[in-house]
Amino acid sequence: MGKRLLIVSTLDSSQPFGAFTRPFYLGQYLTEHFDVFQLGLDCSSVNYAPSTSIGSRSLKSYIQAIEKCIDEFCPDIIYAQETLPGLAALISLKLKKRSKSSLVLDFHTFSAYEYWMRLFSVANPFKEFVQCIKTYIAQGILIFSGSPIIAAGDSIPKLISQWYGKTPQQIYSIGNGVTEDLLNTELFQDKDPYQAFRPAKIVVLVAPKTFQFPSNDMSVSMSIEIAQYLEIHQQKVHLIVIGRDSSDISGPIPSNISFLGFLPKREDFVAHLQYADIALLPFSKQAVAGGARNKALDYFASKKLVVSTPEGLRGLEEFRHLEHLLVTGYSTEEVANTVLDAVSNIDKYQPLVDTAYNLITEKYSWNARAHNIAEVLMKVSYS
Repeated sequence: MGKRLLIVSTLDSSQPFGAFTRPFYLGQYLTEHFDVFQLGLDCSSVNYAPSTSIGSRSLKSYIQAIEKCIDEFCPDIIYAQETLPGLAALISLKLKKRSKSSLVLDFHTFSAYEYWMRLFSVANPFKEFVQCIKTYIAQGILIFSGSPIIAAGDSIPKLISQWYGKTPQQIYSIGNGVTEDLLNTELFQDKDPYQAFRPAKIVVLVAPKTFQFPSNDMSVSMSIEIAQYLEIHQQKVHLIVIGRDSSDISGPIPSNISFLGFLPKREDFVAHLQYADIALLPFSKQAVAGGARNKALDYFASKKLVVSTPEGLRGLEEFRHLEHLLVTGYSTEEVANTVLDAVSNIDKYQPLVDTAYNLITEKYSWNARAHNIAEVLMKVSYS
């Protein structure tokens, strides 16, 4: 019998992207190393381990669910991802004084920094400031608890040191991964979903509506501006936004951009990535796009030429301009002109695509990431 691992997160099966990705796929592969139990908002998609859906983002609901799980599942390790689950797990273990569970935290983002950077670019800066203070205090409690931390990017340890004047003794940087269906080109479908827009090259952006953070909204706004700038070249380039309907957009929509909405079937999503020519990460500096790393890895795994602003690569510093992708400045004109250059010289940039794909296959599968995390969890449980 292996060690018992309780994973606590905000996994939400009704929104199978963003914050869903890390706990779901890590949980799937961590079953090879542990007896896993999942706690999340909606765990209906978790078919690889027993699970409980909490159904509420309230701290009290999380604490009650974790306490019940400690009594019934008796975990050796609690792996709590993001701030709310981490705080609930820490409090639960304090209340359950006899519990011998080891607590390991996972910071997918550094939330206080994200709120701070967006403070002057949102409609309600006071609300954003309040959230910044709340998350700063909450993450500070977790950082100073002394629990080991797994960070989903190299920038997070640096931000902790800058914001709190402390570098945790046990902090490990282990980023996100990619799924096998993107890496396996044999699953390629025969029918091109973009046939109606050809011969234009297809530039795809994945930007679903997500809870609380407006980063994707900002990327959609910039994409519309890029389309407007490139509208005179619509025979050459057509932008596609996955995850949004045109009804979500206020204001005029350029003729060279289409909104496909949310694609509920995974095979449809994969096909729309595979048949695209270029993938776009148009995040402004204010967006602080922690979740963009999921999209970037998916794009690289799908063998797409990626065009990104610097913010679109936060947490993925290993991928570099003119080695793995094209990195632009933050202005609409710079991004648009780089896209136009890319569609006009796509064969020229194929070596970047190949180099990025090779790096992905070597280091960024979810299986490899889960193995790295399992080593940390085992180390902690024996210490």
